[in-house]
Amino acid sequence: MSLDTDALRLFVRAAEMLNISAAGRTLGMAPAVSSAKLAKLEQSLRSELLHRTTRKVSLSVEGADFLPFAREIIAQEEAALAALGKQTATIRGTLRFAAPSSFAQLYIAPILPTFLQQHPDLTLDLRLSDVQFDLIEGSFDLALRNAPLVDTSLKGRKLADDRRILCAAPHYLETHGTPNTPAELANHHLIAFQNRQPRPLTGPAGERAVFDPASAKGQLIIDDGQSQVCATLAGAGISLNALWSVHEQLKSGRLTQVLPNFEAAEDNVLWLIYPKSNVLSPKVRVFMDFLIAEIGAAPPWEV
Repeated sequence: MSLDTDALRLFVRAAEMLNISAAGRTLGMAPAVSSAKLAKLEQSLRSELLHRTTRKVSLSVEGADFLPFAREIIAQEEAALAALGKQTATIRGTLRFAAPSSFAQLYIAPILPTFLQQHPDLTLDLRLSDVQFDLIEGSFDLALRNAPLVDTSLKGRKLADDRRILCAAPHYLETHGTPNTPAELANHHLIAFQNRQPRPLTGPAGERAVFDPASAKGQLIIDDGQSQVCATLAGAGISLNALWSVHEQLKSGRLTQVLPNFEAAEDNVLWLIYPKSNVLSPKVRVFMDFLIAEIGAAPPWEV
């Protein structure tokens, strides 16, 4: 069975917009042509991909199952043309990108106008949350992860190192004292991110320690990175933070690094990842290259 890639592009766009006529217009098709082309695709697949009523369009179960494969076929075609030097200079389509909201607010959102000016025909569909999305089930093209890359179904490129340090507000330390050893953390209020799992720390000579909110004098659990920083600034306790999230507050003196000789022991890296099964399409490649050039080449928090 041969599939019409123009029809696949129409289906993908319609699935994203939930509007067949509007999806067709973005591809230069009249509404009647769009409806006929989509109907022909469904006939060839013997499956209804989109449910249509007079009020709305919705993705069918079969359509949801087929959507990631349609995106993959389109990406394969784009990559093949690029390899032959026949890819058009204009990058088109929709790029679905997932990233932690805290990092995106600080570093990605401010540079998006520059990227969109360079690629005005590309639509960015961003999903920003400190809760990680499943790339494959969510049909994402690309994601930023600040965790070890252990999933064998994923591939990635390093954006930057992701150091984790302990810090607190100066007025908290004035009131509760400054710990001089990791063991003294148990006498303090500790702010945990998402759960109370202990986090291993390492010292300058390889000493091993632990940041363990569950054994602390008081504890606060927060599932949003920026809110954790805000709580730390307000004096709620000592927290373990990514350096990128607090470097400005450390420079201004609004936060103080605690136990400066100890950092998180995990080899944390900011990864740009995508499903291993996917061909690296031109739209994904240009966005990855842009983020690495704008952020990864000289991370602002390392200056």
